[in-house]
Amino acid sequence: MAVPDRVSLTWLETAPDDDFVAALDGIFEDSPWVARRSAGARPVGDLAGLHRTLVATVEAAPASDQLALIRAHPDLAGRAAVAGELSEASTAEQAGAGLDRLAPDEFARFTSLNRRYRERFGFPFVIAVAGLSKHGILAAFEARLDNDADAERREALRQIARIARLRLDARIVDDTTDRT
Repeated sequence: MAVPDRVSLTWLETAPDDDFVAALDGIFEDSPWVARRSAGARPVGDLAGLHRTLVATVEAAPASDQLALIRAHPDLAGRAAVAGELSEASTAEQAGAGLDRLAPDEFARFTSLNRRYRERFGFPFVIAVAGLSKHGILAAFEARLDNDADAERREALRQIARIARLRLDARIVDDTTDRT
């Protein structure tokens, strides 16, 4: 079954596992395993419950799966963005923060920070860019370079959870408040 771009939570609660996974495609960047492992936890009750369930799945995952999830994220204003190879969601999120309109010196700064960050931590810098300016993102980038590896891994997972919530809000119609 082809799953529409937006689905109701009521439908999602009872959808076959494959449709559940398909409906949540891209909520966690290139990591359908999160939805697949969460499918059996339904019913989740409401949108917040769905988010908690998905995040709990990530938190319970082996460190290798968590690291793969972090590594599935693109660099901010990186090569994939320039080449037009980002997911639709990542493209919109980065554009919303103005990362598609960087001056050459800003682009060079992002490129340098992306390289330094990957060298230090072994994965890309992940931040929920919604509501942030490029200047705020750069400040966070530089501040987080001082974190130790474990703290930064935890922060990356927190940011991924924030991104997932924003993507869920855009894709899932929470019709649970209409239930009586």
